Amino acid sequence: MNLRLWLIPLLPLLGGIINGLFGRLFSKRVVTAVALASTAAAFAMALYVAANFASMPADQIPHAETLSFPWISITGFEVDFAFFLDQLSLIMLLVVTGVGFLIHIYSAGYMADEEGYYRFFSYLNLFMFFMLTLVLAANYLLMFVGWEGVGLASYLLIGFYFQKQSAANAGKKAFITNRIGDFAFLLGMFLLIKTFGSVDYLQVFHQVSAMGVEHAHAGILTWTALLMMIGATGKSAQIPLYVWLPDAMEGPTPVSALIHAATMVTAGIYMVARSSAIFDRAPIALTVVAILGALTAFFAATIGLVQTDIKRVLAYSTISQLGYMFMACGVAAYSAAIFHLMTHAFFKALLFLAAGSVIHALGGEQDMRNMGGLKDAIPYTFWTMAIATLAISGIPPLAGFFSKDEILWQAFSSKPTGWIFWLIGLITAGMTAFYMFRLLFMTFFGERRAPQYADTHQGHAAAAGHGHKPGHGVHESPWIMLGPLVILAFLSVAGGWVGVPKALGGQNHFEQFLAPVFEQYAPHDERRLAEAEAGVVGPAANRNEPVPENPESATELIMTGVSVLVALTGAFFAWLFYYKRPELPQRIVQHARGLYTTLLNKYYVDEFYGATLTQPIMRGATDVLWRGVDVGIIDASVNEAATASQEVSRGVRRMQSGNLRSYAGWVAFGAALVIGYMIWTGIR
Repeated sequence: MNLRLWLIPLLPLLGGIINGLFGRLFSKRVVTAVALASTAAAFAMALYVAANFASMPADQIPHAETLSFPWISITGFEVDFAFFLDQLSLIMLLVVTGVGFLIHIYSAGYMADEEGYYRFFSYLNLFMFFMLTLVLAANYLLMFVGWEGVGLASYLLIGFYFQKQSAANAGKKAFITNRIGDFAFLLGMFLLIKTFGSVDYLQVFHQVSAMGVEHAHAGILTWTALLMMIGATGKSAQIPLYVWLPDAMEGPTPVSALIHAATMVTAGIYMVARSSAIFDRAPIALTVVAILGALTAFFAATIGLVQTDIKRVLAYSTISQLGYMFMACGVAAYSAAIFHLMTHAFFKALLFLAAGSVIHALGGEQDMRNMGGLKDAIPYTFWTMAIATLAISGIPPLAGFFSKDEILWQAFSSKPTGWIFWLIGLITAGMTAFYMFRLLFMTFFGERRAPQYADTHQGHAAAAGHGHKPGHGVHESPWIMLGPLVILAFLSVAGGWVGVPKALGGQNHFEQFLAPVFEQYAPHDERRLAEAEAGVVGPAANRNEPVPENPESATELIMTGVSVLVALTGAFFAWLFYYKRPELPQRIVQHARGLYTTLLNKYYVDEFYGATLTQPIMRGATDVLWRGVDVGIIDASVNEAATASQEVSRGVRRMQSGNLRSYAGWVAFGAALVIGYMIWTGIR
């Protein structure tokens, strides 16, 4: 069966090329039609592929499609330009095309009054092409092409307002920071080539499956996994390479929703999950992944507690949620990580787009201290954002509840230190509920805190902002923007029902769907031991059959109740501080000024990097490379050569006096030298 997988990334690429080359000649309506038609067609193709995938025999999965000639062939090393479809890539394919298409629709309304409209959609389509290439790639090299491509596209989109210095700097920061991780990923790929002679998934995993688990030592698989992990750390914004993502909020809000909620930042999670065969045999690397994820989740959540820019709160929330996914991968709960990746795409894209609707309504205002009382003025935005807030806080039965609790349970169940990861995740869940409900109360409840928005119908924005013209007052967004919010709100409610765990009466169909991907190349002895401990009997293919009751179900139910209680506690304190008793936060700040200032300034990490890395490198580049090498050696050698040539030519020029007696004298002098030389050589 030929599913023509290559068409899916090709369609948005064509849209990007058409708008990029000819968009300045088109009307905005034509630009919109090209951009939306290309992404809609890609989504339709993804649905077609999903329908055919459902009817595929198990022995035909994974499905691969290869061009008729090798992409690279060097002395026996060959890489095909091939696309690859299995359960994991299908889920990523549907998330990227589905959520991406909704964000394209929203962008048509949000960016309607912007200059460079065609350029924006060209970049957006280009990003979709590279992300789809990344998730459909059949080998690490083609994945790396998509990996680098999304880095390039994100640079263009984050720095879209390139005339604004902060946006240009943010784009460069994202690009350079990601190059650090990309370099490590490249080294990991070189190790694969050296060890296995291939970068093809199936060939590498088949050889890996014959290798043992590196329990007591750091062998080739451990080092490969660690290098890949560093690459994922850059893309998925984990400590210490997370610093680019908050600054990336300088880009238009739809960019934040697409790149930093639904697609690019999930690339690292996808890569680790795709490489589960390697990580399963590198427990040292898995432990590092789990520790890094847990620390990042907690660290970013503490910063999000005090931020005042609505988009930056969501940015640190994204970093924290990505930490959850990393932690899940670190305890080998890859299905739980991908489950949260999917639900997070729904509610975080909704949160960003709803935040964009708020910004649109207020003429570009992003500071929550200048908001308040918007619940009745923009009701659709309020209710959709409230749903997303409940979802990310883990309130049942919304999507985030099921995926977050699956991660917490899997972390708790991992031995022997899983309870530590569970505790960190639980505390983080409480902080998540607090800062998200804080955002909701500061934005939509209470009194208007900015005089220019004192009247819904007659107020005027202080300055014309993005998508908002002076004189319109606070108003609801058009339906081209609200429509995607409603759809994402539905997905934020129901998107988690495919993963209801057995302890809550479900079958966790999501985990069963992904099981073949992660079990096929897992270490067999350890997998069976894990299944025995979980009360699972028989092969993975028969997991739909009834199994003995799991004695740990009661424990899982208790843990679920605890996590919900913690989330409700966080929401309660947000209600108390920012709705019922709004004077309390200021009192707390007065008693904990140092801690508050540290959190507000993000632990001064950017300043630390600037003092220890950026400034020394800049000084070195200025003093050593520029003044020492460029000016002192290269320019000096060229300049001195020019000066010497000038002096020689000046001396020669003096010889050209125009005096015949002078010329005759020089001729006589030359003749004397020649005769002298002849006599001298003749004597010898």
